[in-house]
Amino acid sequence: MNARHAPTVLVTGATQGLGRGIALDLAARGCTVLLHGRDPGRLEAVAEEIRTAAGPTAVRTFLADLADLDQVRAMADRVRATEPRLDALVNNAVAGGGAEPLRRELSVQGHELRFAVNHAAPYLLTRALLPLLTASAPARVVNVASVGQERIDFEDVMLEEGYEGLRAYCRSKLAMIMATFELAAELRGTGVTVNTLHPAHLMDTRGVREYGLTPAVGIEEGVRPTVRLVMDPDLAHTTGRYFDRFTDARAHEQAYDPDARRRLMTLTDSLVGVGAGAGRPAVD
Repeated sequence: MNARHAPTVLVTGATQGLGRGIALDLAARGCTVLLHGRDPGRLEAVAEEIRTAAGPTAVRTFLADLADLDQVRAMADRVRATEPRLDALVNNAVAGGGAEPLRRELSVQGHELRFAVNHAAPYLLTRALLPLLTASAPARVVNVASVGQERIDFEDVMLEEGYEGLRAYCRSKLAMIMATFELAAELRGTGVTVNTLHPAHLMDTRGVREYGLTPAVGIEEGVRPTVRLVMDPDLAHTTGRYFDRFTDARAHEQAYDPDARRRLMTLTDSLVGVGAGAGRPAVD
């Protein structure tokens, strides 16, 4: 993070829960916050909250539904067209287990919804914003994952058989972690770091309550470790790591399988319409 200017940080899913908490914390630290949301009313409400607390120039808003990859591309185009720099991207938006966990939902493009929103959309957004991130380097990408991770079955990535919302969520979060490792290796030497974390266990969010779980901790417990990955100067050169809150930890074993990562990235690249994933550097 460049200390010579106020950092500009894009936070997805910033209209409630953890994303809102991250955005408010960053604004209080002097950052310019680019808020993403899919509900215009909630988006403007959080933006006004930040303007009141930190001033009118501290926030700009970007509306998009991450369940539609075309809207993800359009949002990235708007960010690149309007923002002179981007110091950090926090991929926080999430589709949880759902209020009806046995009902399999699809994205606009027909992909399983959790895989689309929690993995494909942030991967596409990061890829589309890489020119701006690298031009702004040093810059950081922080992917908000989960300790809940389940092995991806490449014979049924989209869980057409035996679907359950929390299983789909856990698979999508492992996919996000695997993509983090691949991008970090690819971007070594560019000044852009890519890390991922489990922010806190059972935070008081709509997704946790909607699935029927009992919240165990407040939002602030997840804000602190996430903002640390965005702002801490001691982590300026740390990349390709998974953190369990503040601890550099080990993710699911499949995340360290180079063949599985290559299969995932080839599939993901084809789904989002970017270049083939062959020849990506390995991460141990």
